[in-house]
Parts: sequence; C-alpha cells; structure tokens
Amino acid sequence: MKKLYSLLLGGFLLSAPLASAQTLAEKTKGLQKFPGYFPFYWDEKGGRILLEIDKLDQEILYVSSLPQGVGSNDLGLDRGQIGQTRIVKFVKSGPKILLLQPNYDYRAVSPNPEERKSVEQAFAQSVIWGFKAEAQEGNRVLVDLTPFLLRDSHQISDKLEDLKQGSYKAEESRSAVFLPNTKGFPQNSEFEAIITLTGKAKGREIQSVTPDPNAVTVHMHHSFIQLPDAGYKPRAFDPRAGYYANEYMDYATPIDQPILKRQLVRHRLVKKDPTANQSEAVEPIVYYLDRGAPEPVRSALLEGAAWWNQAFEAAGYRNAFQVKLLPEDADPMDIRYNLIQWVHRSTRGWSYGASIVDPRTGEIIKGQVSLGSLRVRQDFLIAEGLLQPYEDGKPTPPDMLQMGVARLRQLAAHEVGHTLGLYHNYSASTRDRSSVMDYPMPRITMRPDGSIDLSEAYAVGIGSWDKRAILYGYQDFGPQADEKAALDAVMKQTLAEGYVFISDADARAAGGAHPTAHLWDDGPNAAAELNRLLDVRRQLLARFSEKALAPGQPMAMLEEVLVPMYLLQRYQVEAASKELGGLYYTYAVKGDGQTITRLVEPAEQWKAFDALLRTISPWELALSEELLLKIPPRPVNYGRSRETFPARTGLTFDPLGAAESAAATTLEFLLNPQRAARLEEYHARHAEQPGLGAVLDKLLAATWEARPETGYPGELQRLVQMLTLQKLLALAAAPQAPVGVKALAALKVEDLKKQLQKEQKAKEEGRRATALAALRTIRQFEDNPEKFQPAPALPMPDGAPIGSNDCGTW
Repeated sequence: MKKLYSLLLGGFLLSAPLASAQTLAEKTKGLQKFPGYFPFYWDEKGGRILLEIDKLDQEILYVSSLPQGVGSNDLGLDRGQIGQTRIVKFVKSGPKILLLQPNYDYRAVSPNPEERKSVEQAFAQSVIWGFKAEAQEGNRVLVDLTPFLLRDSHQISDKLEDLKQGSYKAEESRSAVFLPNTKGFPQNSEFEAIITLTGKAKGREIQSVTPDPNAVTVHMHHSFIQLPDAGYKPRAFDPRAGYYANEYMDYATPIDQPILKRQLVRHRLVKKDPTANQSEAVEPIVYYLDRGAPEPVRSALLEGAAWWNQAFEAAGYRNAFQVKLLPEDADPMDIRYNLIQWVHRSTRGWSYGASIVDPRTGEIIKGQVSLGSLRVRQDFLIAEGLLQPYEDGKPTPPDMLQMGVARLRQLAAHEVGHTLGLYHNYSASTRDRSSVMDYPMPRITMRPDGSIDLSEAYAVGIGSWDKRAILYGYQDFGPQADEKAALDAVMKQTLAEGYVFISDADARAAGGAHPTAHLWDDGPNAAAELNRLLDVRRQLLARFSEKALAPGQPMAMLEEVLVPMYLLQRYQVEAASKELGGLYYTYAVKGDGQTITRLVEPAEQWKAFDALLRTISPWELALSEELLLKIPPRPVNYGRSRETFPARTGLTFDPLGAAESAAATTLEFLLNPQRAARLEEYHARHAEQPGLGAVLDKLLAATWEARPETGYPGELQRLVQMLTLQKLLALAAAPQAPVGVKALAALKVEDLKKQLQKEQKAKEEGRRATALAALRTIRQFEDNPEKFQPAPALPMPDGAPIGSNDCGTW
C-alpha cells in the first residue's frame, strides 16, 4: 500500500508540470479567438475568457466603466459612467501573474535610474488582481480573466450601502461574461460582464428602478488600452486658465522649485503648419454622437457640440474640432472614438463630461459625454408655465420646443467643454454669458404688452471666455517658440480684456462670498436681477391659469407647472445673498495686476438685503384665490412627487407649505453662519460695512415688528416670523459660528422675547398663538443652547439641474 501511495504521489507530481507545460495552442484549441491589442479566447463550454498576455512588464491603461446602469440619478450609477483610470502592468512571478498598479502620484522625472528607483521604493504600489498562468510560451502567458471580470469592479455594493439602499454583494451564479460587448481593437481590448448584486433592499430609490430590488443586475466593463506615444507635450497648469489639472510630486525637482507639478488636462492637437495663422491639424479632435438620440435632439446636439470649432478657429486651427454621427459600423467602445451618448433615467438629473486621461501627462485619450434625456422635458415644462400657450381654438406656438432645443445645444457644448479639459466658469454669466461652461439661467424678458419673450432664453454659439481658454490650452506656438513666454502673453491679454475665471468651490458653498460666482443666475448684478425676476414672477403668477396645461391633463397637474414659476427666483436668491458679507476676489498670481480681494460696497450689500427681504414678503408669497381653487387633490395614479410642493394639509394643495419652503430658503442663505461671521469681521475692520447686528435689526423690523396683517397675508406673515425666529436660534446655536456671532444672535432673541411677552395680550387670536409658540421655542433654546435644533422647514421641490451636481426642478 505504501509503495502504491508513493507511485500515485509521484504520478501527481509528474502530472503537474506536464499540465502547466501545455502550449497556448493546445490550451486554446477549439476556442474562439478574438484578435486585438490583447488577443483573447472565448471558452463557450466553460463560460470563460482566456487572456493572452504578450506585453509582460509593459505599462497599459486600465479603465472600468458601467455600460448599463441602475437608472436613478439619485444613486449616481448611470449608463456610460467611467470609473477609475489606472496605469497597470502584468508582472510574472513563477506561476503567478500580478496586475500591478505603479504609484504615479509620486515620481522622479530624471534620467538617473537610481533616482527613479529610490522614489518607486519609497511609496506603496497596488496589486489589484492575481492570476495563475494557464499556459506559457516564451514571453506569452495565458490566464483565466473570468474571475477578474465577474466582480463588483464599479463598487456598486459599497455605494448602495453608503446611500442606505441595502446590503449587496456580487453573486457569481447570476453573473456571466457578456460576449457581444467583449471585443478586440487595435489600441484596446474590451471586456464586459453581466453582474448581479444580491441582498436585501432597503431604500426607495433602488426599489423604484429594479424589477426585483433584491437582485440588481447591471453590466460592468473593463478596458485595457494602449498608452499614447511620447509625442505629446504636456502644458503647464495655470489657475486662471480654466482647466483641470493632472498633479503629481516630482522628487527630482531642484530645491528652489515647487515639488508639486500640475499639468493641463487636454487633448493632443498640433498644427500641420505651426507658422501659419490658420492651419489644419495633424489629427483633428472628432466627437461622435450616439445614434440612439432622436430628432430634434440629434440635430441640436450635433450643432451645439460643434460650436467648439469656433474657439479652435480663434486659436488658429482650421476644422480642427469636428462632430459627427457615429457610423453604423463603428463601435463606441473603440478607444479611438470620443463619444456623446444619450442617457435615460427614471428621474431627470445631471449630465456629465468625463475623460479617460493618461495619468503620466494629462493627455486626454478619450472624451465621453453623458446627456440625460429628461432635461429637455423639464425645459418644455418651464416654457409651458412661462407662456401658458394652451387656449381653445388656437394653435400651440413652437416656442416651448424651441426653448428646449436651445437648451440642448448649450448643454452639449457645456459637457463637451469638460471633455476638452475645462472647468465650470461660474463668473461668466455676469459678463453677458461669456462662457458655455457656466450654468445658464434662461433669460426671461417681458414685452410691453405683458407677454413673455423667450427668443434669447439661451445663448447661441461659443462664449468669448471659452475662446480665450482654448487659445491658452490648445494654441500651437511651434517648436521654436518660448512656450512659457507665449502662454504668459495669452494670459496677460485675457486679463487685460477683463475676463475672470471662478469655479465650483467658490460658487457652490452655501455660505459663499464671491458676488459674481453663482449657478443658474443671469445679469451683471445679482440684486438687480433678483428684483427684475420678482417683477416678472409677480405678473406671471397674477395671470397663471389652466392655460399652462395641455388639453386632457388632470387639473391637479397644474401644480407641476406652477412650481418653477413660484420658485422663479430661487437661484437668484442664492446669488444675491453672496453680496451680503461678500468679498470679490480672483485667482490672482503674484504680479499679474488682477484685483486680489475687494470688499463689496456697503450700498450694494444693502440693495441685496432689501431684495432678499422682498422674497419673504407676504405679498410675494401669496397666490391668488382664483388659482388656488383650480388645484384639486391628486387623482388616482397621479401621486405627489419630487416635482410638487411638500404639504402639511394632507391630500390638498398647501399654499402655506409652498410659501414656507420658499421663505425658509431665503432665510437660510441670509443667516448662514459663515456669512454672519464675515459680516462681523468686515464691520470690525471697516465701520461702514454692514454689521451682523444691523442686518438682524432690519430683518426683525421687517418681520416681527412689521404692521400686523390679517387673513391669508396675516397667516403668511406669522409663518415668516416663526421661520425667522427658528433660523435666528439656529444661528445662535450653530457650533461652527464664532462666539461673537452666537452671542449677538442670542441677544437679538432676548430683545424679541420682550416684544413677544407684550404680544400675548394682543386682541387677535393668531398673533397671541404665534407669540406663545415663539416663546416656547425660545425656552427650548434656553434650556440647552448647545443641542437646540429648530423644527425643520418644508423643503423646496428638488432644484438643480435646471431643465432636467442631483435632481429636480429649478
């Protein structure tokens, strides 16, 4: 028996090297071969992909993506979403093949190999997967790629758990290779898998977009891409130019120079003749539109994206930027195609411009735009409310569709701009819409007869700022030019022409201070535009009727059209609030002559304050009785949604709830702790600047000390009074607010308390009740100021993006 065991063991030991010694031809016999950048084989019987690695130790680009998404904008897992882009290489160690990601965040750009090696050894690398060699011939190795493909590479389970949608994990028995989208191309090899994540659903969003929320099936895609050749020349980043940056630390940098390097993220583009004022490009930048976009959307997207050629012509190129319909025989997965795709979701939401970028240099290898298909429908809804076009016996004007299509042109240009390397420029709207990289508020004007004019709702063509940005990023100065000096000259001229670039962090902060950096605003002065919009809004609401509803729609649907009209001012409110306690500044660099910082003039701040006060006036918040009688409770199968106002009245439309959501938003911006802190600081430094105490005094005078109203206006007035108190107490309790701000807010509450005690003797029952409720709220604050939390106000219906960062009306 012992001898037999030895023979069996010996036979096993002999068989192992024989199996591993199989040639690639023997191992892949009978399998379907796919040629391409990495050849691979399909094992139909085993459901496997066998990858032939013929580029050991050679760096490539690995990109994961989500070709078929979940379909909810709230979850942010959309069709076509690009995941992480990494440089990797296959490294062999004995029978193992490791997929290694070098650490390109830390480098030594040096001809000295020992210097480069010292940095490589100082920082960790990442092995993102390990394979067992199935066969080997020389430097060619065969591995089973299937387990690598059948994992949750997009980390959807983690995202769903973070969003409180449930706990999931990839289930192999319900996952498989998706062969139709597994292909080989000359410069890239593409692999796709059907991945099913199973678990226990908890969230409303995941339940709303899946047939069985306990089994979420999506597609995940993997791309192995050839890195570009060394012919690309990186361009130095400038914070004033409007571009994204590719960053890394270079430890070979001389001590007297910055170790952190920043390069522009941009496409490769060079002139055929760099000495010519106008020249064709050696290879133009070409974008291809998803054939799934229907008309008139298709034509609008082609036209809007093509606007960028205007900027490239201004930079000295001829026909260097092109937009075409994706050929029928072309594959959008081919890395050679920059893509504009049309994306469907269950709710409207953001569109995106993403890029696959070479981390070594910042060169854009592929631009990919994702445009949400529901956005145009929201613009159409907005236009219906503005025009109220549905009158019996009269043809419907084309203005609504024209406005929606105009927005799509601008949207296509905007998102393509991101894939050219450009940031948002949220200061552009104050200079006659000088950039498509701003978020545009539709320009709504009123004719002398009171009708609405939408002929200039959205700008046409590329902006003047965009031309300056493309000139900086893409101008070919020629091989003999001093590029640094040439770029300095471009920037000097840009600044001399008065252009300012201010981007996301400065515009999106709730307590933002920059008086010109806003989303969805219009006009050179935020306060003046707010007052103008309020004038337009007042006339719109005064004549708002069922003419805003298409024939056959339930009358309850009038609320959907009413929402963007009632909240016409919402983004201009945020813009005007930044003037109060505002600070104008630029991304100035030493010696460029720009204004570095400048406090907003006190008179401008008080104008903004007065405009903000107007938005919480009972007369601005009220709706007519005639209109209120036309909005019934929702019929069956037409339930309330994110597009309607929240209500405290059950099934009926709640006009006080609508007013609450609007007024609370104004007060949140007005009494933001960061804004309050700046008011106190600037007043302390310059006595003429509005101080927090003066602002609070005027606010209380306009709300609690105003002449009491009766009836419906009286209810609205008392609603605003309570909201003002709650926001003031929240400021007094805010942990992030400075001590002086909290003390001053508490002092104003103490002064108000004395007034409220007198109000308890008022004849009108509503006034006495409000005083009682206010005093109780104050006592709750006094009992434990550090833990005080005011009752939350009803929120506005979802806002940005208009017309379609999550979802909702505007």
